[in-house]
Amino acid sequence: MGAVEAKLAELGLALPDVVPPLAAYQPAVQSGPYVYTAGQLPMVDGKLPVTGKVGAEVTPEEAKELARTCALNALAAVKSVAGDLDRIARVVKVVGFVASASDFTGQPAVLNGASELLGEVLGDKGVHARSAVGVAVLPLDAPVEVEIQVELA
Repeated sequence: MGAVEAKLAELGLALPDVVPPLAAYQPAVQSGPYVYTAGQLPMVDGKLPVTGKVGAEVTPEEAKELARTCALNALAAVKSVAGDLDRIARVVKVVGFVASASDFTGQPAVLNGASELLGEVLGDKGVHARSAVGVAVLPLDAPVEVEIQVELA
């Protein structure tokens, strides 16, 4: 077990299996020193624990936890192509989508769930640029979707 996975264990987390693609794409691809993940839904054991829009059926607090799950799934996707999470030199960018009720404007706070997890696990290597986007609907009625781009050492 590498240092990153040891840190996950210290936080009481385990790297999940890679979430299988829902359509015609790969969970992650490497191009040069970069790994780009597909959008990761907050799947746990092959299913979404919650569905709906944030600010309606899903609370912002629930959505923030779901964003953490998305980030954990993204790390699993990175490992699937990098082989070892200790190869991460830095997280370059996080893009998050929040299925939002028409009057919900707290997307950045929801995506903090993903950003905070990456910081807890990777330290300074987890500091990144980010976009937080509100959308009408996501695949499978997921409340949150997160993709990450990392640079490998």
